Amino acid sequence: MSWLWLIAAIALGTYLFRLIGPLAGARWQPGTALAELSEIAPVVLLVSVALVATLSGEESRGVSIDAARIAGVAVGAGLAWRGQTMVMIVVGAAATAALLRLCGA
Repeated sequence: MSWLWLIAAIALGTYLFRLIGPLAGARWQPGTALAELSEIAPVVLLVSVALVATLSGEESRGVSIDAARIAGVAVGAGLAWRGQTMVMIVVGAAATAALLRLCGA
């Protein structure tokens, strides 16, 4: 029964947060510093998730860090930085990792 109360409290909190946004948006405008931070926040979040996914997981099982995976992510990041399409980024990163694994790196 306690789970039901917890789920109801989370649902109510979520609803209130969604309700506060439009109500506060008309009266309050964020400062320039907060506006700039909110623009780059998704990029920072995605980069951090990509780094964690790239650098973790295998060390806990006694396997060394996969250099081919890191190189593939680096090539993908470089292609994204240069403004390539998503297809080119994925193919470039995958090809880099595959070639390095084929060569035994």
